[in-house]
This record gives sequence, C-alpha cells and structure tokens, in this order.
Amino acid sequence: MSETSDSLSFKRLKWQCRRGMLELDVLLEPFLDEIYLTLDDEDKARFHELIKCEDQEMFPWFMQKEIPENPDLARIVTIIVNRVQPESYGA
Repeated sequence: MSETSDSLSFKRLKWQCRRGMLELDVLLEPFLDEIYLTLDDEDKARFHELIKCEDQEMFPWFMQKEIPENPDLARIVTIIVNRVQPESYGA
C-alpha cells in the first residue's frame, strides 16, 4: 500500500482524524501529517484501528491515565505520545 499525502485513502484518514475533542485533534492531525507516512504497514494498520475508537475511549489513553488493553492499540498510542511528548510516556 503506497499511500501519499495526495491519495484518497490518506485524505479519508485525515478527515477521520478530525475529532470532537480538541485534545485529540492536536495529537492526531499533526501525527498524521508529519509521521504517518513514515510508519511501516503494521503500524499504519494500528493507526487505522485506533481511529475507529470512540473519543471517550481514546482520551484517557492520550492523557496517560490508562493504557489500551489491546497491545496493538497500546503500541500506536505510545508511538503517537512519544512523538508529541517524548519524555512523558513509557514505551
């Protein structure tokens, strides 16, 4: 899957990153723009799964109050948080 920032799948994903919570928008949208295309296919798939989650479910993960039970989601949340706040979240 060779996505580019101009591909339809990337544009759809960008639309899905626009959430109802500003706290999630400021994490997900810059991550998508700056990092997503550099991920391997497995981590891209994890990001797609993450985007399917509800805002209320994701919020505590990104505020570092909870860790997702699903190890794939835990991995992509860690990757995102480490890119935004490198010294504050365990790998």
